[in-house]
Amino acid sequence: MNAVARLPNSVTRYWIVDARLPLCLADVQGQERDDEGFVPAALLIEDGKIATIRLGSDTGSAAAPFVSLGGGIVLPAFVDAHTHLDKGHIWPRQSNPDGSFDSARLACMADRANWTGRDLRARMEFGLRSAYAHGTAALRTHIDSIDAQTRISWPIFAQLREDWRGRIELQGSTLLSAEAALDDARWRDIAWAVRECGARVGAVTYMMPELQAALDRLFRFAAETGSDLDFHVDEAKDLAARSLEMIADLAISHRFQGKILCGHCCSLALQPDDYAKHVIDKVAKAGIFVASLPMCNLYLQDRDPAARRTPHWRGVTALRELKAAGVPVIIASDNTRDPFYAYGDLDMLEVLREGTRILHLDCPPGDGLTAVTATPAALMGMNGLGWLRAGASADLVLFRARSLTELLARPQADRAVIRSGLIIDAPLPDYRELDHLFAGA
Repeated sequence: MNAVARLPNSVTRYWIVDARLPLCLADVQGQERDDEGFVPAALLIEDGKIATIRLGSDTGSAAAPFVSLGGGIVLPAFVDAHTHLDKGHIWPRQSNPDGSFDSARLACMADRANWTGRDLRARMEFGLRSAYAHGTAALRTHIDSIDAQTRISWPIFAQLREDWRGRIELQGSTLLSAEAALDDARWRDIAWAVRECGARVGAVTYMMPELQAALDRLFRFAAETGSDLDFHVDEAKDLAARSLEMIADLAISHRFQGKILCGHCCSLALQPDDYAKHVIDKVAKAGIFVASLPMCNLYLQDRDPAARRTPHWRGVTALRELKAAGVPVIIASDNTRDPFYAYGDLDMLEVLREGTRILHLDCPPGDGLTAVTATPAALMGMNGLGWLRAGASADLVLFRARSLTELLARPQADRAVIRSGLIIDAPLPDYRELDHLFAGA
């Protein structure tokens, strides 16, 4: 991306020419798209915004500097709507001995004693710097909201949200077991996080006798406070895990006006076809968004530590069936370098690349592009993000890759990230910066 890098940031009006835009994300008409859904175009950037999108590579008579992408792809900045910043990067201190979900849960519980304000801020800031360098403009994280940890973690998140405003727009959701919603002592801390720290209401759902009562309390509190809802749902290889249907039923009966995100929904992919269709129709009627976390679910699900056998399924939800039914679907990073997922870097291009392979999002080509941009932006209520349209902020990611096969074949380490019309100079942080947190681990 040398041509872009040579453009000084003192230039506030310039053209990006000989570019290719995905038609599914570009507000343009009158141009035949290619087999992958891209159209040739030029963009005029002026005072931090996309002033004009002109089909083809002709810049017209406007006198302004220009950079040529040589047919390279332009995407809007990424939106990552399901992450866990507070767990991120604890792997050097607390790994997962067998890669299983149960071991991951126990390891995180053991490590939580280290989650002081200093520790949390360093690791969460590291994650945000990584996401920013990769081209993410908005991010939602779950925050473990368990006993004393709630009042330690949420003020740190609230401060980071302010510190990062204008670089990454941050949202946070409470993460607690559904049964905790029925415990009045623990509920007081959840209510405090929502009212005082701007948390969104969220929980982990699983089959238990009191699940409907717990969900009902969460729905009522979200409606009372004007919060959206964000659930971890049926994250298991278990046909009895059917809480997604209960959430959809309650959303309909409550006539819930906020947005609802259900993440994981792994067991849905294993259900009999007639039951899966029945549930998917309810999810569509309720207007629920569904998030698949392809990398983490592939890593965790269908492990058998005792047998050490090869997994038999990919662990992800029935995403294509959900989308076909009209359900808005997203893919996201989930965990990074913690016991639930040993890898990852909050790079949404990596999520798109691996999600395309795991979920077969390449048929039709480009089907996954909206799932990392416009759809999560709509979920987060940030409708100005995720699109390429005249008048929008020039928050862009530019690639030399000219097609999806080129884009998804390599990490694209030479991408250029543009925010408010200016190329950012934000190198990825060095893992050595975190070494002081793990001394003696």
